[in-house]
Order: sequence, then structure tokens, then C-alpha cells
Amino acid sequence: MKPREIERHQTSPEQISVVLYLDPELFWFQGHFNVQPLLPGVAQLDWVMHYASELLAPGFHFHSIQNVKFQSPLVPGNTLTLTLIWQEEKQTLTFCYQRHDGEARHTASSGKIRLCR
Repeated sequence: MKPREIERHQTSPEQISVVLYLDPELFWFQGHFNVQPLLPGVAQLDWVMHYASELLAPGFHFHSIQNVKFQSPLVPGNTLTLTLIWQEEKQTLTFCYQRHDGEARHTASSGKIRLCR
């Protein structure tokens, strides 16, 4: 149920970027929606937590969403970059998905999640 990972870039112990490809056969696109499949927000948040708990904040778990903004749809075939920034002292995880459009990047969604032990 995870997207295909193309590459990772860890710029610091608190920040990582992961380039992902949205395979049209992903489970999340089935039935959401028939005319134009879209990646649901719940899938985006699931992937944020997957990468955060694996790479930046092991031992931490989801507590609450401080804010989230879905600005542009993600569709089958998109390549995107997920950037995560972990602030352990505040127990806050900031995320941003950017859709690739050639060399340009467009923010598709972003937000802050509170984590706890």
C-alpha cells in the first residue's frame, strides 16, 4: 500500500526528503474516484507517519493533527517529494508533499502533526 520510493535525501538528523512515484495500480486509487482517481488524504497521512516513525522519530506515535491543508490533487502517475521535519523538543512533525512538474515543484499538501511516546 506504499508508493514506490525512488530516492531519499537526509539533510540533517531532523529532516528528510523522500521522492515517491504514485503507481496507478496502488490500492488507494481503487474506487477513489472512478472518473478521476485521487490519492486520499488519509493515505498521505499514513505515509507521513510511516516515514517519520521509521526514519526520524522512532518510538513516537501519532497524537493529533495540528493543521493540514490539501491544496492540489495527487493522481496516478505523479512523482512527488515528501519532506519531513521533526522537532523533538516540541514533539511536532511538519510535512509537505510537492508534486513534480518537470523541474518545477507544486505543493500538494502540508501540515503539522503532534507525536507522543
